[in-house]
Amino acid sequence: MSKKSLDYDQINENVKKAQYAVRGELYLRASELQKEGKKIIFTNVGNPHALGQKPLTFPRQVVALCQAPFLLDDPNVGLLFPADAIAKAKLYLSYTSGGLGAYSDSRGLPGIRKEVAEFIERRDGYPSDPELIYLTDGASKGVMQILQTVIRGPGDGILVPVPQYPLYSAAISLYGGSLVPYFLEENANWGLDIHNLRQSVAEARFKGITVRAMVIINPGNPTGQCLSVENLQQILRFCHQESLVLLGDEVYQQNVYQDARPFISSRKVLFDMGGAISKELELISFHTVSKGFLGECGQRGGYFEMTNIPPQTVDEIYKVASISLSPNVPGQIFMGTMVSPPKPGDISYEQFLRESKGILESLRKRAHMMTDGFNSCKNVVCNFTEGAMYSFPQIKLPPKAIEAAKSVGKVPDVFYCLKLLEATGISTVPGSGFGQKEGVFHLRTTILPAEEDMPAIMESFKKFNDGFMEQYEDQRGYSRIRQTSRTDEKDVTTNSY
Repeated sequence: MSKKSLDYDQINENVKKAQYAVRGELYLRASELQKEGKKIIFTNVGNPHALGQKPLTFPRQVVALCQAPFLLDDPNVGLLFPADAIAKAKLYLSYTSGGLGAYSDSRGLPGIRKEVAEFIERRDGYPSDPELIYLTDGASKGVMQILQTVIRGPGDGILVPVPQYPLYSAAISLYGGSLVPYFLEENANWGLDIHNLRQSVAEARFKGITVRAMVIINPGNPTGQCLSVENLQQILRFCHQESLVLLGDEVYQQNVYQDARPFISSRKVLFDMGGAISKELELISFHTVSKGFLGECGQRGGYFEMTNIPPQTVDEIYKVASISLSPNVPGQIFMGTMVSPPKPGDISYEQFLRESKGILESLRKRAHMMTDGFNSCKNVVCNFTEGAMYSFPQIKLPPKAIEAAKSVGKVPDVFYCLKLLEATGISTVPGSGFGQKEGVFHLRTTILPAEEDMPAIMESFKKFNDGFMEQYEDQRGYSRIRQTSRTDEKDVTTNSY
């Protein structure tokens, strides 16, 4: 009998190569345990509403009215919805050619793209062109569309920070390209060393790879750092010198939990630099409604903005977007409410401000609670989460634990995370799913569990971790390990046992 087209050995090899740890082995095991009745805390993915974050009232009111426009004809609509939500819904419906059930332009509704452009101009201080803004089904779809445009084959490389969000490694595999890693420095608060960047490019070229683009994630996922203006300037100059397009993943720009390094967009830094670089460097920036204080992951609203991209290439990107006809329209409406929220004096402003500030202030507290909790544990060292939604602690696994993992065919941090899941119900992602230096082990967890639940979660983690370390530690070497993890926390990128 001849082989079938979808027999495993007949399918696209690039599909087999793609890996996505956030929904990988740990997640599948957690789902099994949940079906068996065990309480699972899914901290593996930045999914705020799944962990109890309440949706903001105003965006939901606007979308509800757009989804059910007959409510606008009800004489009592003013008793159920505030006047500014009613006005906003009518405005957005006027942008469509038949309501939310009709296709939009393949780039998204022009009126909402204009609102996005105005948001970008307020943020950066420089005008933005709505014609160079494409609304997408979440930022991920935009990232994948641009990577598909850039990658021509296995000889094309994309510089990606390691640790990295596995969307990039998976998409690069799917499109048949080559991931070129550049390592962030854990002992420098996950900063970027420009010399390491140059070395990564040189090594790729030695292997015959043409590096064509560079990805930055700012604030960082999974590492949580916020890039300084100086670091961004270095990156922009490097990309300009090497003729690379810079892909700025800025989806966590509203999630910042310290004041020393606020979020500043790559685009603003580029235009502030002036000169030839501001007119020549190719930059594509991404944003979403899934993060920030909206946390509307399931709505799949996002955008990308193109800077200094040749018009003919823009036309090709439009052509590919047209193949999918249009991004989902409700997601576009959510994007509109994110970039054009209630203003001072509007009926809904005070409630919107109270709800959004409450979420961000609570996240700031949770970032501290989680970092402090990890640093109180044996053989665990964690940089503070400056931004985004995650902690990425280093777990200094004793040799016996590494040996035990290998004996059952597991990567050591996968072994640790599976034991954590079984013992506590906390579902995390092993650091190996994001990339890390050889011999160094991490896990990633979100800071999203409810503030009132955080002390119990961290206590549960500490009890498991310290018991795990006692089970596997070599007592003769433990005092040295303990000293390294507590008194020399700057050296967290190498194991000393």
